Amino acid sequence: MAQNKTLMDVEENNRVLEENLQLTTEWDKTFHKSDRVEHSKVTFHNRYGITLAADLYIPQGAKAPMAAIAVCGPFGAVKEQSSGLYAQEMAERGFLTIAFDPSFTGESGGMPRYMTSPDINTEDFSAAVDFLVTHPLVNHEAVGIIGICGWGGLAINAAAADPRIKVTVASTMYDMSRVSANGYFDSEDTAEARQNLRWALAAQRTVDYRNGTPKPGGGVPDVLPEDAPKFLCDYFDYYKTERGYHPRSLNSNSGRNVTSAIPWVNFPLMSRADEIESAVMIIHGEKAHSLYFGIDAYKKLTIRPGKDNNKILMVIPSASHTDLYDRKNIIPFDAMASFFGEYLK
Repeated sequence: MAQNKTLMDVEENNRVLEENLQLTTEWDKTFHKSDRVEHSKVTFHNRYGITLAADLYIPQGAKAPMAAIAVCGPFGAVKEQSSGLYAQEMAERGFLTIAFDPSFTGESGGMPRYMTSPDINTEDFSAAVDFLVTHPLVNHEAVGIIGICGWGGLAINAAAADPRIKVTVASTMYDMSRVSANGYFDSEDTAEARQNLRWALAAQRTVDYRNGTPKPGGGVPDVLPEDAPKFLCDYFDYYKTERGYHPRSLNSNSGRNVTSAIPWVNFPLMSRADEIESAVMIIHGEKAHSLYFGIDAYKKLTIRPGKDNNKILMVIPSASHTDLYDRKNIIPFDAMASFFGEYLK
């Protein structure tokens, strides 16, 4: 009897109790609602017990079994911005899709707020796959993911970890571990620079602990400096204007916590990219400051015998990093749909 009670206690302790999230009911996206797609709010939990909020997009008149796609990103955004646009566009092309807020962000749960984690955020993609493979309309063998900006790198990491992901698209991607550890264009790729960063982050931890609350790192500035680089101007044009501003977006407001950078410095995000057997498409803008992330990520992928076309790098002429956030005339949605269609059969 005592043994049975212990087993019951373990099962109870392991049972996931989803947080009671407060989800908006109105359409509060930065893009127009499609009349060809049914939209609803859903929640699901990850392996750490954090409840994630998502927008579900289903083509009008859809019937099972369907191919499905989970979308997340950019790194400082919420599902009401770029990821929701991608999800709705792909739903118009026949896929069941979700755009979700990652842990600690937007309408999703997790404390403290505005934190990031290479482990938990990679897990968020697999949690989205959990939701999709168990959805009654979805063919559980036909699930893919799209990661935008920093979530492009996380999508590749998720594909390396989770073989249920049959197709991965990384759009205008960042490798957050590389840029955190090495600086932009690897300009601070020295042990001394990383140790200085570690000391600064450690000092901030001490301050945060004393204050009882983490310090926000600041999003895109409200006023651009006169010498602002082009990519910062592009971010401003998206996150700080009517084009892309959203009140829950980190980059539109106070940003993620300063100490969020701690794990990324020592976490090699692309370490198993060469072991991905499933299909991967990397999309980048020709004039994006982040293009080197996409090129180098593609070089890490392994093209296996008989699968010559399942690893693709597509460079969009004249496109900047943020052009691939929401410029529908530039983002290659039809090419993405064809790629998913081919490898989610």
